Amino acid sequence: MTRRSVYAGALVAFLASCAMTLASIIEPRWISWDSKTPNGPHIHYTLGLHRRCSSLTNTCDYFPHRQDCHGDRYFCSMWRSVGFLMSFAVVIEGMTLIAFIVMLVGGKQKREQGWKVISGLLVLVGLIQCAGMALIAFLYDNDDRFFPGWKLDISWILCTISWSVQTVLAGGIIATALLLPSEGGYELIPDTEREE
Repeated sequence: MTRRSVYAGALVAFLASCAMTLASIIEPRWISWDSKTPNGPHIHYTLGLHRRCSSLTNTCDYFPHRQDCHGDRYFCSMWRSVGFLMSFAVVIEGMTLIAFIVMLVGGKQKREQGWKVISGLLVLVGLIQCAGMALIAFLYDNDDRFFPGWKLDISWILCTISWSVQTVLAGGIIATALLLPSEGGYELIPDTEREE
């Protein structure tokens, strides 16, 4: 197995994890609440990093509002920090994508030396996303607004899978760099005239 094929496979897995990161940011379903009323409709309420949606009004609006932060700036600061961390993670993912392309298009030397850059970027993205996921889990466990019935939803799960995949990819690329033999380069053509 060549390093090029390892990096190509890692790039495919990386692109899948990037799609999960973007979906977790776009889809407003980090934390949700469902309730069935005896005489009324099913109520579904979701919170995303930048929007909240309600089945009562069938609309989504900006979140957190200024009124959500009145008297509780801690929650809003933490929630907005997660939004920043996830956006920052997307920027680092873009840099990692460029590094992957340079490694695949570049020569043997880039593939043999560039693993340090790619694995470092993958670990960085994994740590940033893990921090964002952990902050949401902390708020879910400790903030009074999340009473029984609230649950961590699909966006939180996508973020968790994304940073896990990227961390495993970093480990795989490091293992590949250390364990695979060097790619075959140019070999000298034996001089047949001198041997005779």
